[in-house]
Amino acid sequence: MGIFKLDFKCKDYIWGGDRLIKEYGIKADGEICAEAWVLSGHKDGISTVADGIYKGQTLAEVNAKHKILGKNCDKYKEFPILIKLIDAKKSLSIQVHPDDAYALEHEGQYGKTEMWYIIAAEEGAFLYYGFEKEVSPDELEERIRNNTLEEILHKEYVKAGDVVFIEPGTLHAIGAGIMIAEIQQSSNITYRIYDYGRLGADGKPRELHVEKALDVLKREPAKKYVQKGEHLVECSYFCVDKADVKEGASYEGKVDDSSFASLLVIDGECTISVSGDEIAARKGESYLIEAGTGAYTISGNASVLITKVP
Repeated sequence: MGIFKLDFKCKDYIWGGDRLIKEYGIKADGEICAEAWVLSGHKDGISTVADGIYKGQTLAEVNAKHKILGKNCDKYKEFPILIKLIDAKKSLSIQVHPDDAYALEHEGQYGKTEMWYIIAAEEGAFLYYGFEKEVSPDELEERIRNNTLEEILHKEYVKAGDVVFIEPGTLHAIGAGIMIAEIQQSSNITYRIYDYGRLGADGKPRELHVEKALDVLKREPAKKYVQKGEHLVECSYFCVDKADVKEGASYEGKVDDSSFASLLVIDGECTISVSGDEIAARKGESYLIEAGTGAYTISGNASVLITKVP
């Protein structure tokens, strides 16, 4: 006990590429892995333990026996966060997520606050992030009808290492040529408002959710997140740090009884030392250190995203 290596669930959406398969060693049934859900308790892709005596068991099953998540998670009925690796070979749909109140009333699950850490971006790659200026309801609906919505959206050009925080109600889309790590509430609610006229695997236009999107979206420029302290992002739902280690310079962390720690290796190889064990970890692998484990060390040559529940 102490640390668990996790399996992941791949999603082969039409906009995805093959970098997660070729560069991260993530196994998929086909040639595309658009998303790898590397830490999840959501019913659409539940994480299981990859090895050891709990191999094949879900985090919920292990937590029921040993309370591995920590006191900060007691207020949640289900596993509180979802972490993904996303490879956008093509642009994602322009979309918006609801807040908790709307999502619980209309969908029976929590809303979606999320953050993106940009792992890689092709030259000139951008994402859509809110509007350039405030837009009236009439203009917004007209632009949706005549397919000119993109003209009034804010383009955010990105590079590796950038961080984007997406509040509910913010219209957004990951652009082509971007790979990210996404940390979010445990929710799979997405309201698509525009999808470039693409067809799904069944040859039909992909479903849009314009009415619900209009209910929840904010019609003004998005507020950029201002980093507070040493954390990449800290909000009500998650706190995310980044550890960059090189030979001779390790990272020292601690996991108390308030929250587990998720460790996602986004580059390189490292050794995670915890509770007397030494775990060899590489790019694309996901680990959970249970609450109350105490001190741990990351050494080697790697970049690791560390997520806790505040």
